[in-house]
Amino acid sequence: MRTLVDTDIWSEIFKGKNATVLARASAYLSQHGRYTLTAVTVFEVIQGLQQVQRASRIDAFREMLEDVEVLELDQQSADLAAVIYGELERTGRGIDVGDAQNAAIALRHRVCVATGNVRHYSRVQELGYPLLIENWREPRS
Repeated sequence: MRTLVDTDIWSEIFKGKNATVLARASAYLSQHGRYTLTAVTVFEVIQGLQQVQRASRIDAFREMLEDVEVLELDQQSADLAAVIYGELERTGRGIDVGDAQNAAIALRHRVCVATGNVRHYSRVQELGYPLLIENWREPRS
């Protein structure tokens, strides 16, 4: 199944340090040929690198994007993200705006989310949404 790589996992792939994440990522890439990110993840990665003034890493990331599928935050996804975010905030179980946006994009495109942040994304499932989640920090079972 096509899988959206969340920002935390992408950062670990980019750094190349977590053997479990790298093994999962390599297996996925050999099966699917390219990674899938969201425009939200692109923003978060570049913003994070910009904060620590890593221009060369920003350039390397932008170069990598040429071989990556990037899913946009369209109107339907934005609407769904706002509903998810609002419901979770209202019930005191809030998540980051970016996580709500990524969850909505994944739901809209019917793709799984590869993340190490299972706790936040499982809250979306608890609202009744059929979000598929894989923790790439754990070995494949």
